[in-house]
Amino acid sequence: MNTPFQSFKRQHKESPSAPKYVGLLILVFFVFILGWNVGASHMRIQLEKVQKTNIYSATDSLLLKNIDMDLFWDAWQILNDKYADPDSINYNKMLDGAIHGLVTSFGDPYTAYMNPKENQEFQNNLEGMLDGGIGAELTLKNNQLTVVSPLKKSPASRAGLQPEDVIIKINGQPSGNFTLEQAVNKIRGPKGSPVTLTILRKNTEKSFEIRIVRDAINIDSVNWRMKDNIAIIEINQFSNKTQEEFSQAINKALSKSPQGLILDLRFNGGGYLDSAVAIASEFIEKGKVVTIKKRDPADDEVIYVNGKARVTTLPMVVLINKGSASASEIVAGALQDYKRAYLIGEQSFGKGTVQEVDNLIGGSSLRVTIAKWYTPNDKNITEVGITPNLTVARTTDDFQKGRDPQLDAAFKYLNENH
Repeated sequence: MNTPFQSFKRQHKESPSAPKYVGLLILVFFVFILGWNVGASHMRIQLEKVQKTNIYSATDSLLLKNIDMDLFWDAWQILNDKYADPDSINYNKMLDGAIHGLVTSFGDPYTAYMNPKENQEFQNNLEGMLDGGIGAELTLKNNQLTVVSPLKKSPASRAGLQPEDVIIKINGQPSGNFTLEQAVNKIRGPKGSPVTLTILRKNTEKSFEIRIVRDAINIDSVNWRMKDNIAIIEINQFSNKTQEEFSQAINKALSKSPQGLILDLRFNGGGYLDSAVAIASEFIEKGKVVTIKKRDPADDEVIYVNGKARVTTLPMVVLINKGSASASEIVAGALQDYKRAYLIGEQSFGKGTVQEVDNLIGGSSLRVTIAKWYTPNDKNITEVGITPNLTVARTTDDFQKGRDPQLDAAFKYLNENH
């Protein structure tokens, strides 16, 4: 059986002068004869609209050249006609599942379909606001649910969750049974409720459990303080508030006439590209910040500083660790390539790709990897990360006892070299 749009196209070619509604009437009659119910017909017609808009938007489209979409529709119809409990059939869930499967087939943890609830939570997460969660950036790495970064001062951080921890179970359920979005939804929950994560940590022989009490997540994008005449500015994530908050922080810090600056990007899982470029532009007088290379080289972008740098000569250290990813790596990579800052800490996460969020009908969205990004020296750091100029570890024992040898090393470098 052909898809509705394929049937319509054939009818149109055979009778060019016939009105389009004739083809649609034939389609409805054909569907009726095959015994489809109203819900299935509606869903199919909705998908037809998407096909018309996207798949067949160009006559030379190659998307379906070697694909027989009858396979999909046959499977849909068999399930619709033969499933033992027809009252439990939910066509929205069927469509959701089909799109999830389509996206998962790419094997890219950063390309994802988000239903309306997941999409809203994703947007809230970018702004540092969640009604109930643990405050951690997660991804799929080697098909394992992996912690990119626990947000500073979050329930996850207080409970001892660390970058590169692998979550093998969520409340006793194997995490491998879930997509990334499903796993995130399992971990999130009402404020004050607990979630138990079973963790595998590098260099440990056995898994162990961490019990985390969920809380409202409202993390400031930027924090700053002075210590020993050195300004310390922490950027926790790159949201649409980061540029404004950073501008206020740097103005206050400069008013104290600091002798040096420490930019702390540890546990910063990323965020908006524009925010990262704006922050890098505060320290680099001229030149490019990042190159975005897309599938068509003609669409590649070179993004330059904005020419509004205010802090071009102040001695500077950037702190990074395994939880520094994406936008924070763009900033750290640019500052390192221009030798504008000395990097201290640990190898960063290694996320050298760019995602775009496209909104779909009904409030859902697709997050799609559209490009790879390269530092000013034309390095892509995917699965490699950025190597600091000085490697300094911070152990679990350091965390538990409140020690920060990476920050100590930054003070030592600034005091001894400037």
